[in-house]
Amino acid sequence: MENKHLRVGIVGLGQRGTGMLKMICGMDDVDIAGICDLSEYRVNRGIGIVKELKGCEVKAYYDYKELLKRGDMDAVFVFTSWQMHTRVAVAAMKAGCYVATEVGGASSLEECWQMVRTSEETGKPCMLLENDCYYRASLAILKMVKMGLFGELVHCSAGYQHDLRDEIGLGREINHYRFDHFIHRNAELYPTHGLGPVAKWLNINRGNRFLTLTSTATKACGLQDYYKNSRKAYNTWVRDGLRDEYTGVLPEDNPQYDMIGQRVAQGDVVTTVIKCAGGETITLYHDCTLARPRLSNNRCQGTKGIWCDDAKSIYLDGISPDPHKWEEAEPYFDRYDHPLWLEHKKDLAKGGHGGIDYIVVRGFLDAVRRGVQTPIDVYDAAAWMAVTALSEQSIAMGSHPVAFPDFTSGLWVNREPAVAGKYALDAVYEECFV
Repeated sequence: MENKHLRVGIVGLGQRGTGMLKMICGMDDVDIAGICDLSEYRVNRGIGIVKELKGCEVKAYYDYKELLKRGDMDAVFVFTSWQMHTRVAVAAMKAGCYVATEVGGASSLEECWQMVRTSEETGKPCMLLENDCYYRASLAILKMVKMGLFGELVHCSAGYQHDLRDEIGLGREINHYRFDHFIHRNAELYPTHGLGPVAKWLNINRGNRFLTLTSTATKACGLQDYYKNSRKAYNTWVRDGLRDEYTGVLPEDNPQYDMIGQRVAQGDVVTTVIKCAGGETITLYHDCTLARPRLSNNRCQGTKGIWCDDAKSIYLDGISPDPHKWEEAEPYFDRYDHPLWLEHKKDLAKGGHGGIDYIVVRGFLDAVRRGVQTPIDVYDAAAWMAVTALSEQSIAMGSHPVAFPDFTSGLWVNREPAVAGKYALDAVYEECFV
């Protein structure tokens, strides 16, 4: 398949799906076989994007099951709402396609098992498009961990912490599915951005695994305060299928203000602690409905050193010149940059989030083209997504510990070697960049 153009299908054409469609259309070795969304407005917009960027017509569908009947696609990208990811992914694997699905937490453990069992039965990989694994810092720390510069890892932390009150609070106004989760659920709703890189540093599902989890949620008052007190002008929001756009100050009679008395289930700050089979701990933070600047809380700590992303600082025992004194991390990234990041520096403008959208998609397409397992496999996807369902259980039981399923069914103890390649996340294969 080395010289063949890959034929892909796109399911979900909301804000995220539209942006990813534009990026994929810019790849000369990829053809868009079909696009799909429930909204006529979004479908027509997608048709226009493909015609403009690819110079051709594309077949459009309103039902993903009809798209999957084509039988001529190598892969399917899933950019739907969180609760539809697994349904579409399972159906696509059964249709004989590689699957790449956007990130999001699972609604149930059964969803995770469905993904795993379907991938095992069909032999088709399912990759979670966790772009944070391909940030420069994530890749550099991965390389340094594998070189042993941090010694034996002991603790890591990460967080999804920034003010999303406009996006979440206007969920009905802008037709955003995230809103319903905050109204009806109380959980670590979005764990994979922080957890993905950490899991790879800790060899999860390859010699190590998540054992137990506890989650604690604060009270929910951030959104209520937002509804009662916010009267500022908002950015332009596309309202697909409802109104082309919304701009300006919300009028007093706007339906959003009916939310003042609405119960919000999601705690403003959720703290989750995971214990691993190797004895390591991981702390995750979810904090999106309070006034605050963005912060990641990314940390990697071992017997020989520690890195803290927010402070842009590092300390390595025996390497840092002054004992007990932090150093700037940037010079270490210059010294230990992952070869994949160096290779893709010229491509960073091609994708969102600083170029990592482009890199994670190219990693998926590389596996499709080679006919091998993806760098983030279905066991990774299941374990990372399961945090949401498990944290929901733990919070509901007063922060009681809950056990993690072993989605590998024991294979984590001694799995076959991962596929070597430029985009691999279990090790750094320098020889692939020669």
